[in-house]
Amino acid sequence: MISIIQRVSSASVTVQQQELGRIGVGIMALVAVEKHDTRQLAERLLARILNYRIFPDAQERMNLSLLDINGGLLLIPQFTLAADTQKGNRPSFVSAAPPELGRELFTYLQQHALSIYPTVQFGQFGADMQVALVNNGPVTFTLRTPLK
Repeated sequence: MISIIQRVSSASVTVQQQELGRIGVGIMALVAVEKHDTRQLAERLLARILNYRIFPDAQERMNLSLLDINGGLLLIPQFTLAADTQKGNRPSFVSAAPPELGRELFTYLQQHALSIYPTVQFGQFGADMQVALVNNGPVTFTLRTPLK
């Protein structure tokens, strides 16, 4: 799985003018499922997101995690992160999971997140979403789960 995480002051997601989720200080994470991904990799990705130290401590060093600050988490499914952009002028999606697997694993990620973290919101798989955020820093990282 691939995720782009952004440290935010606020973030929200809307589908057809209806707000699905909103957080204050925390992490907005775009998440892509690749065809080799599993439930275990979804769990590993979530653990990395929750524990990744991107928030400042008293000395202004990125030393605190989302768990440390009890911040919000907004998980947004984003198929296009799985694109291969190495050549040409058009992305290839050969490594992306088929829609059924993508939906299954993003749903599992949602359920797992709800079971272990109290302040989590979600985008909608397969929807045309409008995502708004204030990137604090800006601070943005790419996380990938290892194949093993």
